[in-house]
Amino acid sequence: MTKADLILEIAKQTSLTKKESETVIKTVFESINNALSSGDKVELRGFGSFRVRDRKSRQGRNPKTGDTVNVPAKRVPFFKAGKELRSLVDN
Repeated sequence: MTKADLILEIAKQTSLTKKESETVIKTVFESINNALSSGDKVELRGFGSFRVRDRKSRQGRNPKTGDTVNVPAKRVPFFKAGKELRSLVDN
């Protein structure tokens, strides 16, 4: 499902127009992005939680040349599915 599909689905299931649905989706995604970029955790009960994880620097390898490369430390987004979502996907 793409973002456009999600917007259409929300418009179908509610009395909102496509434009209003798009605004809702953009606001939700921007809120999640802003929270994660400021280091906060976003928890959606029954769905899952988003957080930022720190990755340490490490030695990597260039697959083309075989040379070792230093991979710097970085922060990456991480999603952990909630119990309800896991059980829906597993069945």
